[in-house]
Amino acid sequence: MSAPIGVFDSGYGGLTILKELKKQLPQYDYIYLGDNARAPYGPRSFDTVYDYTLEAVKWFFAQGCSLVILACNTASAKALRTIQQNDLPLLGADKRVLGVIRPTTEVLGNFSTSRQVGILGTVGTVQSDSYPIELAKFFPDLKVFQQACPMWVPLIENGEFDKPGADYFVKEDLGQLFKQSEGIDTILLACTHYPLLEPKIKSFLPKNVELVTQGSIVAESLAKYLQNHPKIAQNCSQTGQLRFYTTDNAEGFEKQASLFFGQKIEANHTDLV
Repeated sequence: MSAPIGVFDSGYGGLTILKELKKQLPQYDYIYLGDNARAPYGPRSFDTVYDYTLEAVKWFFAQGCSLVILACNTASAKALRTIQQNDLPLLGADKRVLGVIRPTTEVLGNFSTSRQVGILGTVGTVQSDSYPIELAKFFPDLKVFQQACPMWVPLIENGEFDKPGADYFVKEDLGQLFKQSEGIDTILLACTHYPLLEPKIKSFLPKNVELVTQGSIVAESLAKYLQNHPKIAQNCSQTGQLRFYTTDNAEGFEKQASLFFGQKIEANHTDLV
């Protein structure tokens, strides 16, 4: 029996991924879940992020989904591998959980001429070293420099991303990144919230530096994945429907979500446990 593709994030950021999925693969049905009641995941321990993410994955499976995208870098960094290796064999051979780090690292090196790239992410993503580890597999010649930006998600979720107050933190974190190397010519926004800061980040970047966001990369990767796995694709329903859920207040979620998704949405509250 076919069912929607599940898209998960700790909060709103995954909506920037869903927006691109809907654009490139509009025929599929999607269920989005934001665990806003427990966001942000960035500062939390590996064990906590794993527990929360596994609860969300089980929730999606209970809705009938057989394919779930972790549209959250922190969840992809801290929980995905364990879920794939330890939990999926018990939860069902026909189930799949994919993340955003692998598809991004498969192509990121193609953007860089200097062979020096910068990663901007949450504390959790940076501490996990997932990006340097994965990039080394695909582009061993690449030098990777990371900078954690702990204030960016709170600024974005509190509607300050386009205000002068965000300037200080964006300039500060970019400055810290370029202190590590002035030869960086490509920067990845390794948090799905960060595209909302894109205009501000670009205003402080040298003109020769390319800023890379993940939405279109993840969408292209999913399109290829479904092409290469027709049995998985058959399990994904195709009526072009969208449903949105949050573990927090649905009305509050709807207001913020439109900023990330680019259009008004209707959401429902759900409890994971």
